[in-house]
Amino acid sequence: MSLNNLTYSEKGLALTRQFEGCRLTAYQDQVGVWTIGYGHTGPDVTPGLTITEEQSKALLAKDVCGAAASVNNLVTVKLSQDEFDALVDFVFNLGAGAFRGSTMLRRLNSGDFEGAAAQFERWSRAGGVIVAGLLRRRHAEESLFRGEDSSTQSV
Repeated sequence: MSLNNLTYSEKGLALTRQFEGCRLTAYQDQVGVWTIGYGHTGPDVTPGLTITEEQSKALLAKDVCGAAASVNNLVTVKLSQDEFDALVDFVFNLGAGAFRGSTMLRRLNSGDFEGAAAQFERWSRAGGVIVAGLLRRRHAEESLFRGEDSSTQSV
């Protein structure tokens, strides 16, 4: 059993919703990945696909559940709720594979919380280019991770 068995909070979910937005028709993101709803991707997302608001919420719940499970399983140090929520949003956006091999996770699991927090900004690129929206998201995640008030962060 893992050290953490946390559940994604409403505060974390609000962060994900804020940065993902909701689009009910499939679109290609900045690197060409077909996406729908609140950032849902996968083989089930195809050009021309449309979903309802209810379906988008169900997909979001399933996707954040997977991200939360990854954080609970990969992190071997005790996390606060804010730290957990920040990491779940990060994993939701980037994927568990990227997190699994990251310097952020290595530093975190060695107990270097400050060093881990400093890694968020390094993940603000898409297609090799810094993206303003990703940079804002990483700053919001880092603020939440540090337990700072992120309500002043804007999209």
